[in-house]
Amino acid sequence: MLKRSGRYEADYQAWLHDRVYLHWTGPFFKSYHYTKANLTGPLRVQLVQDAHVRGAVFFYDPSIGDSNFSFFFDLLKDRVQALGYTLHSCDKLKVRHERYTEEVEKHVLTPPASDLPGTSLCNQLYGNVLLDYIKVNSRPGYIRFIANAYNDAYFSKPLPFDELLDKVLQPHEENTNQPT
Repeated sequence: MLKRSGRYEADYQAWLHDRVYLHWTGPFFKSYHYTKANLTGPLRVQLVQDAHVRGAVFFYDPSIGDSNFSFFFDLLKDRVQALGYTLHSCDKLKVRHERYTEEVEKHVLTPPASDLPGTSLCNQLYGNVLLDYIKVNSRPGYIRFIANAYNDAYFSKPLPFDELLDKVLQPHEENTNQPT
């Protein structure tokens, strides 16, 4: 189980209060769209585009700093939860390979169990949201932000990943009372 220390939580709350995340949410958002257009953005982002999986991989840059990148990972989780998602699981795994050690922090978030209004279809919103923070030899590597949708007659069509990314990375007036 992934647990944060009291000190970490206090530092994270101060980071939120001071809106430090604005140094990276905008540049990662811009980089995502630049990457979609085959351009180079301010930060390195890789697209994930499979049949029912959409997402982005946000690569660590030394200009961000270790703690800021960790806080960014938790910000993504908090903002997805602010959209009504439930934190289904929260794990930490360490794998020792022959030449390096890999650490993975993982959040799995699920949409609320409800029907799409006026139908008997399960409203999957954007699908299940998977967040992975990968470190190699205790150094930040990347954050994988994935929406995994069901392709099934009992589920609604998933909402676009770009919309999810916009809601999570871009400041909106209606989100001022949500975790920022």
